[in-house]
Amino acid sequence: MAMSNTSSTSNTHRSQKSRTSQKDPTSQKDPTPQDADEPETGRETSGRSRDEAARSRPTPMQVLRHARDQLAELTGLEAESVSSFERTEDGWALEVEVLEMARVPDTMSLLASYQVELDADGELTGYRRVRRYERGRADARRSGR
Repeated sequence: MAMSNTSSTSNTHRSQKSRTSQKDPTSQKDPTPQDADEPETGRETSGRSRDEAARSRPTPMQVLRHARDQLAELTGLEAESVSSFERTEDGWALEVEVLEMARVPDTMSLLASYQVELDADGELTGYRRVRRYERGRADARRSGR
């Protein structure tokens, strides 16, 4: 008897499935258009994302201003100028001149050059002081003689 109950139960499930598919033909068609739409939507979204990412990328001037602000926040020193600014494979590289110690006369003030690295979005990823000098002193020139 157990066998007959099992076979009648499975027959009942089969008949319910066939009735469901006969009664509601849209239930089978609905997943197909949704599935077909998803890749297109995904492609459109990724296309839009790339366009939006390109539009949302900061301009060089925005990167420069943001870098100065971030360096000032981290070091407590205000940037006086940017002496070098270039795009790299990983983002941006800058050399920023900051006033480290004000002296009188101003030509005796101590300045420093900081090498600053930023990612492609303009977020500071690292910095280091590469040189310290008095404002009134010029770099030593190397003669080729």
